[in-house]
Amino acid sequence: MSSIESTIQSVLQVFKVSLEDYDTLRPRPSMPILPLPQSPMDLAPYIDHTILKADASPESIIKLCKEAAEYKFASVCINSCFVSLAKKELSGTKIKICTVIGFPLGAMSTAAKIAETRIAIEDGADEIDMVIQVGLLKAQQFDVVYHEIKDIKSACNGKLLKVIIENAYLSDTEKIQACVLSKLASADFVKTSTGFAASGATIEDVELMRQVVGTYYGVKAAGGIRDTATAMAMVNAGATRIGASAGISIIKG
Repeated sequence: MSSIESTIQSVLQVFKVSLEDYDTLRPRPSMPILPLPQSPMDLAPYIDHTILKADASPESIIKLCKEAAEYKFASVCINSCFVSLAKKELSGTKIKICTVIGFPLGAMSTAAKIAETRIAIEDGADEIDMVIQVGLLKAQQFDVVYHEIKDIKSACNGKLLKVIIENAYLSDTEKIQACVLSKLASADFVKTSTGFAASGATIEDVELMRQVVGTYYGVKAAGGIRDTATAMAMVNAGATRIGASAGISIIKG
C-alpha cells in the first residue's frame, strides 16, 4: 500500500467509509471535461480571471468583466462585495461569477462563512471558493473541517464549490487529508492556494491533489501562475482550472 493510499484510508476510517465507496463518489454539478490546450489561447476556458486585492475598485471589476467576456475566460473571481456588480456587467454572457468565502485566512466562524455564502449566491455568484479552517485541519479536527465544508456546500444551493486548502501551510500528509475531507463533504473542486500565503501552486501539489480526488473532481491551481508555460504545466499535471490575475498575458503567450 502506498503512503498516499494509507493516508486516504486513515481519514476514511474516521468516517467509516470504505476505499471502494470513496472511489465511486462523484461531484454534484455536471462539469465539462475540457480538451488539453494545444495553444495559449486554448487556456482561456481554464482561467478564473481574478482580482482579489484589497484596493480593487468598481472600475477595476468592470474592466475585469469586459476582459473576461472578450477573451471567454471561465469566470471572474472577485471579492463578494462586487458580485452584484459583476452580475450586471456579465449579463447576457456565459462567463461565470466566482467569489471567495472566508478569505484569505479561513479562520472565521462557520456561521459567518455560511452567511457570506448565502448572500453571495443571492447576489448572483455561480461558484464559491472557500478557505478551510487550516489550523483545525492541522489539529486533526477532521469532523469539524468536514462539517464546515458540507454545510457551506449546502448553502451553495446547487452551485459549484471549490475548497482552498492553502498548501503553503500543509505537509503532504495534511494536503491528502484536506482533499479527502473535501471530496467526502461533497465539494466539487480542491484548490491549491489563496495567493496570499508565502507560496502558491506547484506542479507537485497539483499532481498529488489529482491523485487523491481522482478523475472526476476539479483541481484548481492558483497563486503565482503568471505565464503560459506555467499554466500549461499545471493543466498537464491535472489542473482543470487556473486562478490568475495575469490571464491575458497567459493566453497571449
